[in-house]
Amino acid sequence: MRTRSLLVPVLAALTATGGLSLAGHAHARAVAPAATIEVSTAAQLKSALASASPGDTIHLADGTYAGNFKTTIAARAGARITLTGSPKAVLKAGGGYGLHLNGASHWTVKGITVTGGQKGIMIDSANGVVVDGVTVHGLDMEGVHFRKSSSDGVIRNARIYDTGNDGRGMGEGIYVGSANTLSDRSDNVQILNNAIGPDVGGEAIDLKEGTRGGRVIGNTFDGRGLTGNNYDDSWVDVKGNGYLIEGNTGKNTTNNGFETHTQQPGWGCGTVFRGNQSDLTGATGDKRLAINVTHQSADCKTTVYASNTVRGGRGLTNIPVTP
Repeated sequence: MRTRSLLVPVLAALTATGGLSLAGHAHARAVAPAATIEVSTAAQLKSALASASPGDTIHLADGTYAGNFKTTIAARAGARITLTGSPKAVLKAGGGYGLHLNGASHWTVKGITVTGGQKGIMIDSANGVVVDGVTVHGLDMEGVHFRKSSSDGVIRNARIYDTGNDGRGMGEGIYVGSANTLSDRSDNVQILNNAIGPDVGGEAIDLKEGTRGGRVIGNTFDGRGLTGNNYDDSWVDVKGNGYLIEGNTGKNTTNNGFETHTQQPGWGCGTVFRGNQSDLTGATGDKRLAINVTHQSADCKTTVYASNTVRGGRGLTNIPVTP
């Protein structure tokens, strides 16, 4: 059900005799203010996703919404569209994407659960998307993906677990960018205060080459279930440039806690690690470092501060530590 009141503003001006007239012969027109769209069925949700206007809120009642859900409507920075509900409002896909924001800039997705299907929340060509307090689990591949130059996004306070169930050793918790290309500029994505794992088939967070300027702060990782396939042997893998990795806590890994890699020349550079806590107890890989830097040079530098700590394993890092 959609509720929306209509306001008809009249452009008026005082005449010399004190009367009112339409200034400049402007025509009065209806203006639709922001609405709350109450949704309780999958059909209603699909309709709302297809017709929402900037400023609207789509509110999901508790219940299961079976299907694949997509919107292509862009909002504005000052008039966001919000899709919200409790964790008991569950989008359950049988395949494909649970929720696809395709060109849907400036949306907020808050509180709901997404499960089933190939991938959870896909964000394509959409700037300024905020994903807040969602639960994502039970997927064949990755949980939440910022892709196709989806810049200035935020994912915070999310719970992501049980991904990568198709047996191919994939299924990252949060994925930013695209592999083997520099054209995906999903820049400045902020990954804040999320709980990722266990049973995440790939890295908890994978930051691809071609992306830059993001922040990974205050997250908690549980690597139980890492397969070790496709080099998935750490919680966070940084292949982009200029990332800040700060104040995160991890346990259970097959090898390392955090890693940087140079997949393309000039990338995997400028990462700063500060105040992260790594528990490598039980790791069996060849390096077993809290922070493994695979390429370090004068023009591609990683900074590891002494405020990072490690328990178990073979040490903190393989590069000089900055006080």
